[in-house]
Amino acid sequence: MPAPRVRASALAPLTVLVLVVCGLLSLGAVTAEVGWRGLLPGLALAAVPVGPVLATVLWLDRHEAEPPHLLAFAFGWGACVASLGALVLNTGASRLLDGSVGDVTNTSVVVAPVVEEVLKGLGVLLLLLRQRRQFDGVVDGIVYAAFVGVGFAYLENVLYLGRALGDDQPDSLVVVFVLRCLVSPFAHPLFTMAVGVGLGIAARHRSPGRRVGAPVLGLVVAVVLHALWNASASSGVASFVELFLLLQVPVFAAAVAVAVVARVREARLIARHLQVYARTGWLGESEVSMLASSRARRRARSAAADGGGRGAAQAVREFQETATELAFRRDRLRRGTVESTPQEELDLLEQLARQRREVLALLP
Repeated sequence: MPAPRVRASALAPLTVLVLVVCGLLSLGAVTAEVGWRGLLPGLALAAVPVGPVLATVLWLDRHEAEPPHLLAFAFGWGACVASLGALVLNTGASRLLDGSVGDVTNTSVVVAPVVEEVLKGLGVLLLLLRQRRQFDGVVDGIVYAAFVGVGFAYLENVLYLGRALGDDQPDSLVVVFVLRCLVSPFAHPLFTMAVGVGLGIAARHRSPGRRVGAPVLGLVVAVVLHALWNASASSGVASFVELFLLLQVPVFAAAVAVAVVARVREARLIARHLQVYARTGWLGESEVSMLASSRARRRARSAAADGGGRGAAQAVREFQETATELAFRRDRLRRGTVESTPQEELDLLEQLARQRREVLALLP
């Protein structure tokens, strides 16, 4: 056990360094094109949809909140690493097409979707490979992928808004802001969520076919959706509106449906796997029922806050998250998708018991 922790702690500063360097290079590239006059207002305007979109994504992840540092990595990967790679590769492809065929109009439809979705998907794949115990299935894949997509969209919006600001045409700026920040803030997250769903399915199965096929299919779906979206954006307002209504709205509805179904499945999984701890006295039946329901979990935190303040509510939250981790751990063991030891389960149970005592002590 100590060796992996040492490696993880050694990788953390390197990861931060890579993200910072890539972020600075991305900002430098954007600044070179739009100037400081376009960069600073662009950074502010592009931030408008970030909070609401991330809040919507986090709403899906109520059973087991993902560690903040992993969510920060996902956002940073999209905003710094994937955006820098896309700037370099898309620009290179445009110049190559311009020099060979004299037509770069296909870059946004043929090249950019492949480049950008592969780069964004790599961030989610890294999280699956390096943080396997924090990646339990489809919901986690959706959340991490959406954070990557939001980060990427943020930097891309800075570029487009900065260009509009540089044109000295207020109408152009308004159009770009409305279309990119208000009408379609979920576009990039939705595309990458297809990859996240595929990786989430892969995380829950041992079959090589599903482990490879599901992410590949997710990537294909992401690229196709992205290409159709870019094609509509370059075909005039009428085509954009038509594809928005015929593609973006149904895809958004389908993504919400997938996430809700996955949440329901997680609730059933929690109820099923925690029953063993109710039978052995670690939990009460009423606690298992509470832990398997998002609404009941929320009511429990609210009641704790009313009776014991924020400290009690936080204690209940930690108790809920530990119990959820126990349920997901048993599910991973049953599926054979991760190795574990009896000592790890015992450590979690002792942590659960300690948190349970703290909750009872804080409540009147």
